[in-house]
Amino acid sequence: MQDLFQLAQSGAVTPASLGYYFPAEFAPQEAMWLSWPHKEESWPGKIETIYAPYSQFVAEVAQGQRVHINLADEAMKSQATQYLQRAGARMDRIFFHFFPTNDAWCRDHGPAFLINPTAATPKVLVKWNYNAWGEKYPPHDLDNQIPIHIAKELGIPYFTPGIVMEGGSVEFNGKGTLLTSTACLLNPNRNPHLNQEQIEQYLCDYYGVRHILWVGDGILGDDTDGHIDDITRFVNEDTVVTVVEENKADGNYEILQENLHLLQQMRLENGKQLNVVELPMPSPVIWEEQRLPASYANFYIANEVVVVPTFRDKNDQKALDILGDCFPTRRVVGIDSTDIIWGLGSFHCLSQQEPAVTS
Repeated sequence: MQDLFQLAQSGAVTPASLGYYFPAEFAPQEAMWLSWPHKEESWPGKIETIYAPYSQFVAEVAQGQRVHINLADEAMKSQATQYLQRAGARMDRIFFHFFPTNDAWCRDHGPAFLINPTAATPKVLVKWNYNAWGEKYPPHDLDNQIPIHIAKELGIPYFTPGIVMEGGSVEFNGKGTLLTSTACLLNPNRNPHLNQEQIEQYLCDYYGVRHILWVGDGILGDDTDGHIDDITRFVNEDTVVTVVEENKADGNYEILQENLHLLQQMRLENGKQLNVVELPMPSPVIWEEQRLPASYANFYIANEVVVVPTFRDKNDQKALDILGDCFPTRRVVGIDSTDIIWGLGSFHCLSQQEPAVTS
């Protein structure tokens, strides 16, 4: 039989056919992967302001697991080290890799890690194609190579489906259900040659899921065409939190009500009705007359902590309290994301988890 490295590259088998699946984010993690921010065009006039909250994010997560950071060179490593030390991060749990990137959004250009605890090779990754959300922000050539660099660094096989997919566009309960949005995955700027049924087959084959749920549109200001990680997130196997807008005059109100209505009718892979917890939206965050995609749903679930973006808003504490109830065994920490969101994403968009292999 062919070695798994060759098989993965050949396209003759899929991860699902070999028993691999993408675990839920709330499952045990080996590490978090990041790409150090450096592209000034992503935070015009503001990039220096994001390093303190970004480093605080890293410091919180590193209390309970390793953190891997992709960066370009020694100068960037020196800069990152200074900020991380200033944040009090555990440097013994932070590992730097000279894998250069075009931008910082590791959720979308990073790998998708899949596991099969009973396999001889229990962890593999999927290297989807990445086109910077429909060719909005070229170049993206360096970002597109990150999963390959990571696979070689870790010595694990990688599969290449050959279609465009982004980590922020999919949510998992770890039991076979995947949640996504039509606004993103069916957008002709991603995979115009594929219809919904064909895309669902790719999701099943390369994420190891068997049940796919669809919501509609994303929030205003989201340049990803509606990523699910700004809207609705699994907090356990049968429960999601989903953002709702209380102001009926706000442009997000109808969009989020429609998604809420869809979610309330959904059933999971086992036939059980999906539990839905409502999460507020912050007041509109506007910078230079541009509505930014500020959302409390863009949190990152780590082993010991849930890091939540906050926006100096009256709903910050309410959102933290709701998420605290959802994650009783983890610390729930809010970190000011008012400057970070100028880049049109927050903590979840910036990160990608590497699952631990547990039996």
